[in-house]
Amino acid sequence: SEAECYARCYGWRGEDGVKVVSVERRRPRYETPVSGELLRSLFEDKLDAKNLKRPRRAPGPPRSDVPDVLAPGLTAVFCGINPGRVSAAANAHFANPRNDFWRLLHAAGFTPRLLEPREQFELLALGYGLTNAAARTTRGSSELRRRDFAGSAQRLERLARDLAPGTIAFVGKEAYRGAFGERPGLGPQERRLAGTALFVLPSTSPANAAVPWTERLCWFRLLRDVRT
Repeated sequence: SEAECYARCYGWRGEDGVKVVSVERRRPRYETPVSGELLRSLFEDKLDAKNLKRPRRAPGPPRSDVPDVLAPGLTAVFCGINPGRVSAAANAHFANPRNDFWRLLHAAGFTPRLLEPREQFELLALGYGLTNAAARTTRGSSELRRRDFAGSAQRLERLARDLAPGTIAFVGKEAYRGAFGERPGLGPQERRLAGTALFVLPSTSPANAAVPWTERLCWFRLLRDVRT
């Protein structure tokens, strides 16, 4: 009854007044301060546990909204982090008009003219290819989770072994970090995949606008000079 609920919460109000009921103080959720990284890890683990309860799709490699542009024996394969929504809608790599990838590619001398994203397969005739470290489309790379990169390093190693490109060039440090779980510097890397060299370029995303155009162009030109 309402009276019982009142008594349970606040004590029993009788003829002699109110009988005070002591309530045990709620213990804090965490005994010691925790870092943001730990909270993020706990949150992702909880999401993973929740997803395990849902019906699972048949196992298989994740599907991407943007096709790989690949062929054997390419001079370099440019590896982005994952498709954005504009790229997914256009079915083309680096399709956001604010992304500088295609402009930097032309300015650095990789292409004889400025290509449109829809002309991405013309790169193959020039000796270049395109792929991504993660397949899932997101609004921004900050929405990616660790599970999005599961198997990424192994897939890139198979790509290197089967297609033997001269270099895999990661467009942004986060693409490399997502695949291999370590923070790289810009430029050539000590790690190799089946004889293929690895190179890290600055991100061409509009979110990386703080890095000047001239600095990003310098790294693209360095990659071109290393490969020619």
